[in-house]
Amino acid sequence: MFATLDAGILNLVGVDLVRDLVSLVDMLYTDPGDVRVVVIDSASPDYFSAHVDLTAVPQYTAEAEKAGGPGDASPGMFLHKLARVPVITIAKVRGRARGGGNELAMACDMIFASREMAVFGQFEAGTGALPGAGGVQHLARRLGRTRAIEAIVGADDFDADTAERYGWTNRANARRRAGRLRRTADDTDRRLPAGRGASGHACRQRPHAGIGRPRPLRRRDIPEPDRPARKP
Repeated sequence: MFATLDAGILNLVGVDLVRDLVSLVDMLYTDPGDVRVVVIDSASPDYFSAHVDLTAVPQYTAEAEKAGGPGDASPGMFLHKLARVPVITIAKVRGRARGGGNELAMACDMIFASREMAVFGQFEAGTGALPGAGGVQHLARRLGRTRAIEAIVGADDFDADTAERYGWTNRANARRRAGRLRRTADDTDRRLPAGRGASGHACRQRPHAGIGRPRPLRRRDIPEPDRPARKP
């Protein structure tokens, strides 16, 4: 199954987009049918997802207060659920994945990136905030402590080759090898017949054992333009 992000050229992670994706995740939990692999990609040629919609922080906070109830559409809770769906998830990143967009990609089991176009980053520290939807936890798991600190505190962008070398992604594919992801998804689906679903689910859940629920992003985490960043 392919799930394509199509929320404008920047593909901002907004409440409506998250709510639609929550519906997909709920379906994968309750009635996945024959679906065993889900590939998340983008309709935008330049952005996988730029970041969360910072104009909707109050809505995110209100959703997070529901503490994961049926109507919860906060980015943090959605990504917490996405990381644990009983199918294999793959992010196909062509273009920029920064902030909440990078957290969306990292919530997937695997990331395959375009060598020519993919860019990854957690820029929140540059605004005086912290990644609030699992970025800290997933980067520490994928990159290790020292490189996770580099990525979070530096707030820099990382090209596809560097991200692959750091362990941020599985692989950076050149454009001429664009079909490799389709083959990877097909091979994964073929190797996970229904009778082995429980073992596959167990294998992919083990790496998440130490990752707790994300802390929701709140307005006080974003400094006002004329005020210094809030100290912890």
